[in-house]
Amino acid sequence: MHVRPRFLLNTPDIEVWPAHLLRARANADARLLARASHVLRRKRDGRFLVAVTAGGAVPMTDAWRREPGIDAALRRLDGPPRRVDDRDLPLSRIERRLDALGLDAQAYGERSGLVLVPEPATLALAGFDRYHRPLWLRPPAARAWQHLHDAARRDGIRLEAISGYRSHDYQLGIFERKLARGQCVAEILTVNAAPGYSEHHSGLAIDISAPGEPPAEESFEATDAFAWLQSNAGGHGFVMSYPRDNPHGIVYEPWHWCFRG
Repeated sequence: MHVRPRFLLNTPDIEVWPAHLLRARANADARLLARASHVLRRKRDGRFLVAVTAGGAVPMTDAWRREPGIDAALRRLDGPPRRVDDRDLPLSRIERRLDALGLDAQAYGERSGLVLVPEPATLALAGFDRYHRPLWLRPPAARAWQHLHDAARRDGIRLEAISGYRSHDYQLGIFERKLARGQCVAEILTVNAAPGYSEHHSGLAIDISAPGEPPAEESFEATDAFAWLQSNAGGHGFVMSYPRDNPHGIVYEPWHWCFRG
């Protein structure tokens, strides 16, 4: 029986996705994804670069061989199939990008009390979120979320994941789009964490909601789901990161929980 891969292999520039979890953007892509094991996807824009099949690599864009980081991404597929690389990716790339944005990372870190968060080299499929997107977390956090979710269900509580892992490139994209619209860095930082400083980059944080509840709203604290989390999440290793009056100056986020182990 063929076992479908359930890990996202992460590199600084490229993600190696299980092909069956990706949506085809054309009929030709659909046929290719159906026979591929993995697809290498560019992180900064989600572009499909190459599919890996039993017969070898099949290009999905021109000049994929010259793509930065392509060899490092392909090497991730050369290791033992069940070996999980629990290392972090280097921070040098996000540090360069922050400098290019004109953001003083040291000053921001001192002011907020936050630190740069590295991305994990390997993420595990932890199920699917409210929007039927793959939910990626570090393997221990993925197992803990599944146990937490199942325990809540046994108690008659439905928990819905809103988002888990988010890459540095995702947060950088938010910043770059706002800069292009004429906002300055200081203005953006009043409503968005600086790229690289979100717990979501770690693969340990998850935003949680309940059916019918809007995502990422303070009203979540009035739900039975939140009350259940307050009583039970700690037993599964999860803590609420940003309570009221937290030392980082981040708004109260009753929906944001992080796996501490």
